Amino acid sequence: MHVVGTQVIPEQGGRAGFTVEFVGEGGEIVSVSLRNDACRSLNRMNAVERAKEVMMELATTETTALENGEAPEGQPNMRRSARFNKDTDEMERQLDEGLEDSFPASDPVSVTASTIPTDRAKKH
Repeated sequence: MHVVGTQVIPEQGGRAGFTVEFVGEGGEIVSVSLRNDACRSLNRMNAVERAKEVMMELATTETTALENGEAPEGQPNMRRSARFNKDTDEMERQLDEGLEDSFPASDPVSVTASTIPTDRAKKH
């Protein structure tokens, strides 16, 4: 990829971090989201360099074991998501669980009275 430009996009004015986008000559875009630490040491000036460091770490990481669901030596075991495994039964179960947790708010029938003020006096 031949990079022709970079964009640094602040998240919450830079307080939460930055997203750095590398734009390629063929229209490719690679985005790296960086979260700011407690000291807020990340800023617009050093975000591009930090994003390059993250991409270098990614380029040198052995991903074959991760793709097979195996953890590298000394790392916690990673699990694939239900969406990745195309497990529709598990996705339905998770959806039902989420809807149950937010029940009255997610049930449109539970709205029984309008919050819009109206003139209740009837005109004859």
